[in-house]
Amino acid sequence: MSEVRISAEPRTEFGKGGARRTRRAGKVPAVLYGHGEKPKHIALPARDLAAAIRHGGMTQVFDIAFADGSSTLALPKAIQRDPVKDTFEHVDLLIVRRGERVTVDVPVVLVGEAARDTLVMHEHETLSVIADATRLPDHLDASIEGLGAGSHVTAGDVKLPDGVELAAEPEMVLVVVTAAPTAEQLAAEGGEAPSVEAEQVAETEGQASAEAA
Repeated sequence: MSEVRISAEPRTEFGKGGARRTRRAGKVPAVLYGHGEKPKHIALPARDLAAAIRHGGMTQVFDIAFADGSSTLALPKAIQRDPVKDTFEHVDLLIVRRGERVTVDVPVVLVGEAARDTLVMHEHETLSVIADATRLPDHLDASIEGLGAGSHVTAGDVKLPDGVELAAEPEMVLVVVTAAPTAEQLAAEGGEAPSVEAEQVAETEGQASAEAA
C-alpha cells in the first residue's frame, strides 16, 4: 500500500477545551509515539486523515510531515470516533521504520458464495499477520466458494501475499458455515409465520393448477 503524506502541526493546547478548538479548526488531535521517542502531540487535517483511513484502514502508512522539513512514517494504532457524527475525535499513531516488520490486524473479506440453504457466520473479522510496515495489505481474501453446512475457514486456510507471515494460530476459526433454518424452525422459534392472505393465495393457486391438470 502506498504511503500518504500528511502535514502535522504541533499541538500546544490540551484537555477537552483544547481538543474541541482543534476539531472546530478542521483538525484531529493526535499523538505520535514509538521507537523510544518522546510522544509528540500534533494536529492533523481532518478531511485528509479521514479520506486516507477510508481507503487504507488501520494498515494505512502515513508520512507525517512537520513544518521544520522533517518527517516520519507512522501507522494508526487507535482511533476514537464520535458515535453520532462518525468523525475522528483522536488518533494514536505508532512510529515505524522503512523495512521494519510489524504485527497488525488485517480485515478479512469473504469471496465466493457458500452452498445454497446455508448461513455464513464471521467468528473473526480480522487476521493478525506480520509484514513490512510499508507493504501491509489492506485486506485478506478468504474463499467460501461452494462450502456446505458444517464447513469452516481457519486462519491457515487464508492465502497470504508474498512477504506476509501469519501471526495468529493457524487453527483459529474465521468463518463457520451452517445450515439455514427452515420455515418450520423459524416459526417454532417465534419467527414470522405465513399470513392468512398468503395462505389463501397459495390455496387458490393450488386449485387453479389442479383444474388445469
